[in-house]
Amino acid sequence: MKHAVIPGWAMAATGSAVLVLIVVCVAVLVWRRRDRHIGSPEEVAEAAEQGLSGFETVDAVVGADGSGALAVGRDGRIAAAKRRGKRIAVREVPWQAVRSTAAGILVETDEPRFGRVILTGVDVLDIRRLAPSVERRRLAS
Repeated sequence: MKHAVIPGWAMAATGSAVLVLIVVCVAVLVWRRRDRHIGSPEEVAEAAEQGLSGFETVDAVVGADGSGALAVGRDGRIAAAKRRGKRIAVREVPWQAVRSTAAGILVETDEPRFGRVILTGVDVLDIRRLAPSVERRRLAS
């Protein structure tokens, strides 16, 4: 019984193809994870102004891990933001949806698809700093 002999060029081609496939998979994983964080308050402000009609950002804050953010509008409205792929998704939320936890600020949205927004490392003092004077009085009571 004779064993089949695989030519050297076939083995080299197969090895090269496997190596290229591995490199492509690693590159795709790195590329997909690259933009998972919100970079700056300015980025959040721009997304809120584009995503919400008539929203004019006064200030914004981003969580320490970049996974969530809040923007406050001149009229007292607030926008919760989180990264969705390459873009930042924003939703207007009531002040009552914002609460403090041990890990940071938690924003409960009523949209199951949008979910919660967590601002790690942000505390209630940071949020009070963002709030316009009208909302500061409402938060204090």
